[in-house]
Amino acid sequence: MSTITHEIDLSEYPHLDKGLEGIVAFSSKKSFIDGAKGELIYSGYNINDLAQKSTFEEVCFLLWHERLPSQAELNELNEVLRAERDIPKEVIDYIESAPNDAIPMAVLRTAVSMLADHDEETEDYSEEAILRKSIRMTAKIPAIIAGFSRKREGKSILSPLKKNSIAYDFLYMLNGEEPGEKTERTFDMCLILHAEHGMNASTFTCRSICATNSDIHSAVTGAIGSLKGPLHGGANTAVMNMLKALDKDTDIAAFVREKLAKKEKISGFGHRVYKTFDPRAHHLRDMAEGLAKEVDMEYLYEWSETILKVMKEEKNIDPNVDFFSATVYFSMGIEPDLYTCIFAMARISGWTAHYIEQWNNNRLVRPRQLYLGEKNLPYTSIENR
Repeated sequence: MSTITHEIDLSEYPHLDKGLEGIVAFSSKKSFIDGAKGELIYSGYNINDLAQKSTFEEVCFLLWHERLPSQAELNELNEVLRAERDIPKEVIDYIESAPNDAIPMAVLRTAVSMLADHDEETEDYSEEAILRKSIRMTAKIPAIIAGFSRKREGKSILSPLKKNSIAYDFLYMLNGEEPGEKTERTFDMCLILHAEHGMNASTFTCRSICATNSDIHSAVTGAIGSLKGPLHGGANTAVMNMLKALDKDTDIAAFVREKLAKKEKISGFGHRVYKTFDPRAHHLRDMAEGLAKEVDMEYLYEWSETILKVMKEEKNIDPNVDFFSATVYFSMGIEPDLYTCIFAMARISGWTAHYIEQWNNNRLVRPRQLYLGEKNLPYTSIENR
């Protein structure tokens, strides 16, 4: 089959911003990023303060309501989140039937979509119902992730204990033992750091689906599908796979320089928005050092520091949130292919917050395209082609 080639006069077309670079499509009160300063704000509050002083549940409330909760409000939210952690039997049956080699993000995507069939308020679009559905999904997603992880390992799926934090119950359902206070707090901080991050690809997907007046389960399912892509949510898995392929005799600096010389990508570095050190990476760096020492995997942290140093020297590029989170999760005994699912488990708070915001001030998302094809070609009958 021949390919038609032709010259296009781009002067008669609108300007093309590939990847929507620099385009402001939405207004929001959910988060603010200053890429030059390396600053991240959630609804008015600096990520550094939230990471050190807050909890994931408190951050969920902040993103949904754009203010911090009172103690009574936080207690009420925690009570509802604990009560809603069970997943429907039909979803458990699906997890049990999924192939052991299924991609965890694909299982999560399907299971979240199924939740809509078992939510009596799926087609209730009142503000109160949308918030209740947001809370329910936030509560149930950890059980889906932990359930599939155990199922593929030949272990029984555990019911939630329905006590303490989301981080606590997830780690119990994943590992079969109740986590210590330090481990719970570390994982809780990871969820805070991944909760929200502006108009990234998955959040844009969520808001675009909402803009059609589709339901929140569809919007979150679409967001999960977007996050599944390795250019968005899978970088920390790639970082860990890279580290696991090394051994203690590897010259790490030489390894990095060789990859750069071959024009190969080092995952976990660079960011579309940040032009300096990702503020979230600072906290994860500290966690990675402490956890690696605790579980006798200090070499992982040392390798990461060497990679960071070489990347700064050779490319003047800083790490992003994914680079050190790989070591943090691995040190906690979490399999690399679950990392993006954990990302989704945290980002559900941001996605649902954006859905609520879009619903309350909606306009259908309908960008134009730049058509580069031929026009008005003569139609030839099939026997003469």
